[in-house]
Amino acid sequence: MSAVPGSAGARAGRFGLARRVITGWALLGGVLLVVIALMNTWSVVSLTLLNFPVPGDFELVEIGVAVAAFSFLPYCQLTGANVTADIFTSGASPVWVAVFTLLAALAAMFFSVLLIWRMSDGMFSYIEYQEVTTILNIPRWLAFPPILISLALLVMAAAITLTEAVRDVRKTV
Repeated sequence: MSAVPGSAGARAGRFGLARRVITGWALLGGVLLVVIALMNTWSVVSLTLLNFPVPGDFELVEIGVAVAAFSFLPYCQLTGANVTADIFTSGASPVWVAVFTLLAALAAMFFSVLLIWRMSDGMFSYIEYQEVTTILNIPRWLAFPPILISLALLVMAAAITLTEAVRDVRKTV
C-alpha cells in the first residue's frame, strides 16, 4: 500500500527518520524540563522544611531551560508551530501562501545556519577561557553540545520545510 504523494504518509516516508529524530529530541527536551521542574520543586520544599536548598539550583535551571528551549526549535520548524502572521495570509491566494511559506523556510534555513556558526564559536570561547558556573563550577561550554545538536536538527528541519515549500510552490503555479 503506497501513500498518496503530498499526504502525511508520503512525507513521513521521505523524511521519516529525520522527523522521528527531531520529534524524539523535542521529547527529550520535555523530559529535561520535567526534571528541572522536579528539582526546582525539591529545592523549594527542602529549603522550606529542612532549611537546605539544592546547591546551585538556579545554575541548573539556567542551563537546563536553555538546552530544553533549543531542543524544541527543530520540532516547531518542522510542524509549522513557529509564530506566524496569519493576518497577512488569511485572504491570500494559495500561490501567495506557498510563496510566503517558501520565504519563511528560506529565512529559517539562513538563521539556523547563522546560529549554529555563532553558537559553535561561543562554545569554543568558553572552552578557551574555561569559564565555570559560580556555585557548582560546571564548565559553561557543557551546555553547548546539546544546543549545537538542536541547531543541526533545526538546519535539517529547515531543509525539509524548504523542500516541501518548493514542492508546494511548484504545485500551485
